[in-house]
Amino acid sequence: MNFDLPYASRRSPVCAQQMVATSQPLATQAGIAALRAGGNAVDAALASAIALTVVEPNNNGVGSDAFAMVWDGHRLHGLNGSGRAPAAWTPEYFAGRSAMPQRGWDSVTVPGAVSVWGELSQRFGKLPFARLFEDAIRYADAGFPVGPETARFWQAAATELDTEPGFAAHFLPAPGAGEVFRRPELAQTLRTIAAQGPRSLYEGELAERIVTAAAAQGGALTAQDLAAHHADWVTPIAQRYRDVILHELPPNGQGLAAQIALGILAHLPAPPLDTELAAHQHIEAMKVAIRAAFDHFADPAAMTCAPEALLEPGMLGKLAAGIGPRANRVPPQALPISHDTVYLCAADAEGMMVSFIQSNYLGFGSGVVVPGTGIAL
Repeated sequence: MNFDLPYASRRSPVCAQQMVATSQPLATQAGIAALRAGGNAVDAALASAIALTVVEPNNNGVGSDAFAMVWDGHRLHGLNGSGRAPAAWTPEYFAGRSAMPQRGWDSVTVPGAVSVWGELSQRFGKLPFARLFEDAIRYADAGFPVGPETARFWQAAATELDTEPGFAAHFLPAPGAGEVFRRPELAQTLRTIAAQGPRSLYEGELAERIVTAAAAQGGALTAQDLAAHHADWVTPIAQRYRDVILHELPPNGQGLAAQIALGILAHLPAPPLDTELAAHQHIEAMKVAIRAAFDHFADPAAMTCAPEALLEPGMLGKLAAGIGPRANRVPPQALPISHDTVYLCAADAEGMMVSFIQSNYLGFGSGVVVPGTGIAL
């Protein structure tokens, strides 16, 4: 079979009736096992995501947020599982600070990922909720060989986070690549969520442990903050670029930036992808899009500019007209880049497809680990 690839690559397409792709082989195996057990793409994605909380703790965890898009074979669904800030976080709470804290309890928001697991499983899953945890619990109990990239980021975080509450007790000493690392406390937490359901993190024993730790260590997170949490079903935004339609979740996620850039590029000639002109146009379009993200993207309840307004064709055409043969002299907004997120996807033979992001923002998130739980917030 011949494939007409649009760019030079040593990669070849992989064809199968059912597929799972993650950043970690053990997580991929968990997803494949879910498919073999009779699950669908959602079950595979969730089993993989739960396994990733064990085997890639630098990028995500039970204390993460999560975002998902699901094609059920007929319609696209979006789910925003980003947790809100504690109610106590008022402007007065942070008075006198020049920036928001990156680490510690004053950077901790409500974990959203577990609510996403529950919502997706209840609405689309075929397997029992508890079945999705089996591989993750086994990895946490018996141990797993740490991947080389995970080990590198883990070791880099060790000296920065060793004084954050609970971090050293759970994550140090940092393992090397190939070293087997066990997480028995997290295994017990996953057993609790599997047996009692996702609300156990927000209103049950696990919630009590989180709130107790916050109160003892100066955090603002309360039982009311956790109990009030819910993931939001949203309608993905569609943006056409020539013969392709890109779907993204609306803000507070960042996907709209890609759509703004494509909307700008749609008003420009399309040179071959491997040319300097193509690279120049893409960079300039993304400079505009990234600046728009920093200026306008926020909690949807607080946005003053609707996402649709940022994709208005006339405005995008004017922005495209501003891209000349040389780089724009206005500097783009700086991005706080870090290697902090896992992405995974799954598809099944019935046509269901899942696109899934799970992140604790920055390596190991806040650095705070709830005692006795293995939950990094």
